[in-house]
Amino acid sequence: MRFIYSARNSSGERIASSEEAETADDLIARLQLRGLFVTSIKSQADIPAKSVSHAPQKAKACKFSHNGIKADDLTVFARQLAISLDSGVPLLKSLGSILRQIPSRKFHDVVTKISYDVESGFSFRDSLAKHSRVFSNLWINLIETGEASGNLPTILERLAGYLERRAAFQRKIVSAMVYPIILVAVAMISVVIFILAVIPKFTEIFSNFDIELPVPTKLLIATSDFLRGNFLLLSVIIVAIIIAIVKFRQTVRGKAFFDNLMFKFPVIKEYLRLAETERFSSTMATLLESGVPILYALEIAEKSAGTVIVAKIIRSVKNAVREGRTLTQPLDESAFFPPMVTQMINIGEEVGDLDKMFKKIAAYYAEIMETQITRFASMFEPIMIVVMGATIGSMVVSMFLPIFKLATIGAN
Repeated sequence: MRFIYSARNSSGERIASSEEAETADDLIARLQLRGLFVTSIKSQADIPAKSVSHAPQKAKACKFSHNGIKADDLTVFARQLAISLDSGVPLLKSLGSILRQIPSRKFHDVVTKISYDVESGFSFRDSLAKHSRVFSNLWINLIETGEASGNLPTILERLAGYLERRAAFQRKIVSAMVYPIILVAVAMISVVIFILAVIPKFTEIFSNFDIELPVPTKLLIATSDFLRGNFLLLSVIIVAIIIAIVKFRQTVRGKAFFDNLMFKFPVIKEYLRLAETERFSSTMATLLESGVPILYALEIAEKSAGTVIVAKIIRSVKNAVREGRTLTQPLDESAFFPPMVTQMINIGEEVGDLDKMFKKIAAYYAEIMETQITRFASMFEPIMIVVMGATIGSMVVSMFLPIFKLATIGAN
């Protein structure tokens, strides 16, 4: 009997091929002797002649609350699928059940296509891989590991836990930054309104008096006239610059440029260092806990890195580990990760609990980041109030200087 299989070698490279064997177990044992990690295997007779995804049909009973795909949609999908599979419900039936509960129109279409692909004979991993814009490398590779080990419900549960922890962490960071952002927005709007609406009124009043305006008043009036006269042009230029920056940021060269730029600022550099340490640790903890080999886990962590600089560091660490070195040595040589991290990883390697050690590191740095962001937000509030008061106050004083001058002239 001929079997079609996919596997990973010791370097983490994916191999897809087919071989003759009496049973699937015989072929798996043969491949393992070659140093291959089998991720999926199917009899050629079980695969339909045409494994083509059908076009998704619109579900009449579905009521969608939004069109886009949110992080919560993926988290709930992973959690629901884990519970359903753990209860003994087959994958195809589980997908069909979940499909009726998806609130996102686009995600509903994606899961519909995945369901059709699974029904057509594709593995769950390969079905997800067709939608790489929705499902990250972490998703795809964890699912592959779950299918290979026959432990897909547990893997999905760990994945859901990981997604929930990251979502909760990001919500805390966002909530801590909401008030500072509102303060900045209010300050900018106040200044714009004062320049565009209030100053012209004062200008009309001053035009009725034959006096020499003070320099600050002249500068403020000139700024107001320039902005009012070129408001549309300046708006178009600002929007064009923002779009150009966003587009450039999406390119490989642009991402590298901005990542290097961010690491030149001490405060931002330290924040990025903490954020990347937490992301790397939580990703590695989830992967290693799920049984993913260390080299393969490093490859996924490299692709999941938030900056080009960190991805390059992880790539060098992966190459060093492939050459037979411990994980601790190249991490320590990179000088990016704090000494405590490398020490804890070293202990984890020695006692054989690397996944638990990574989990402890991730939890520690998540708490550190949350504390620092909260502290920054509490410090930012009084600073911003002082800056707003000084800015608006100086503008008001500049506009009232001519009035004070008129009062002095009248008194004399």
